[in-house]
Amino acid sequence: MSLTEMIILLFIVLLAAYAFYDEVIMPQRKGPTRLLVVLKRGNKLDSLIFIALLVILLGNNLRHQGPQLTTTLLLVLTFLAVWLFWIRRPRLLLKDQGMFYANAWIAYHRIQSMNLSEDGILLVQLEQRRLLIAVRQLDDLERIYHTLVEIR
Repeated sequence: MSLTEMIILLFIVLLAAYAFYDEVIMPQRKGPTRLLVVLKRGNKLDSLIFIALLVILLGNNLRHQGPQLTTTLLLVLTFLAVWLFWIRRPRLLLKDQGMFYANAWIAYHRIQSMNLSEDGILLVQLEQRRLLIAVRQLDDLERIYHTLVEIR
């Protein structure tokens, strides 16, 4: 196995571990999930550039009749990238003691204030940071509010 194939395999393992954590482990951490809200995706341009670069590498490997293992690993990495960045949806998980936003745990006692913008983005002010939570459906903002009031 060449160095290139080992690096591609490392990226596959890291992306698969992240996907497993996001889909399986995170919903089970810190108690039961009170509310799961699907969020809007962030900037798609970065992921599109990454996938395009993978496709270029894959095409280059096929054109120059590179190793079959490299082609297979590039295909698997491209599939994982498409699934993580385009198929999977980002989520907000509300728990009893806090919430998971962007895979980070935020305890409710850290929240200083919450505001709602005109375009339906929930602004959560922490001690030193602001979170902009963009939900896909405006009805989810009301569900978030009722869940937070019920918890507090």
